[in-house]
Amino acid sequence: MGRRRSEPEKAPNHERWLITYADLITLLMIFFVLMYTISNVNAKKFAQLSSSMSQALLGEKSGYFIGEAQGPLIVDTEQAAAAKTEAANMEDALEKLKKYIKEKGLEGQVEVGQEERGLVISLKEALLFSIGSADLTPEARKVVADVGQVLIKMPNNIRIEGHTCNLPINTSRYPSNWELSTTRATNVVRYLVTQVGLKPEVLSATGYGEFRPIVANTSEQNRVKNRRVDIVVLKSVFNIAEPGKG
Repeated sequence: MGRRRSEPEKAPNHERWLITYADLITLLMIFFVLMYTISNVNAKKFAQLSSSMSQALLGEKSGYFIGEAQGPLIVDTEQAAAAKTEAANMEDALEKLKKYIKEKGLEGQVEVGQEERGLVISLKEALLFSIGSADLTPEARKVVADVGQVLIKMPNNIRIEGHTCNLPINTSRYPSNWELSTTRATNVVRYLVTQVGLKPEVLSATGYGEFRPIVANTSEQNRVKNRRVDIVVLKSVFNIAEPGKG
């Protein structure tokens, strides 16, 4: 059998690189379009978040940090309004209590102020109890009732915290400062519910013994400051830490 005659070779195509080049340009264009789109979305979301947080925390309208992005707020305007109302209620209660303390001459026996967790009314032991006792004195009942009337319409959770100094106690009724501080807090809760009319579901009692002093227990003057019951009106943001609250 004879050899097949070889076919003539085709001339090389010198323009094939154009196809690869066109594909590369197309991919690069798509890449930059995606990067630009992602960049714009993030900036818009960040701007919305900045504005929303400003409204929620400051209770006022503020500008965007990035650009002039528009769109629905991440933090609902109703939540911002609720936070503003709560802050106003706290401030109103604070001013009423300050006025009450001044009118009744209770400076040094009752202190009130705002902390990050909420409104704190601190009642000193000398006003509320006899030494080593958890029974409210007649004067204490009147003061607790008056304070309760200021707080009764507030929807916030209220925590009653009992505190002692570091002097030990060991009686048949109170083996340690844990029992004494807890019983004092519980008695204040009971009085607020039964005599003032606060809702029991917003109240809680806890005893810290001598372990949450506000000053060092290095003198009797300091120990007097540490022996106290704090009424803490918690901001609603802390509801998540309360059982059954969201």
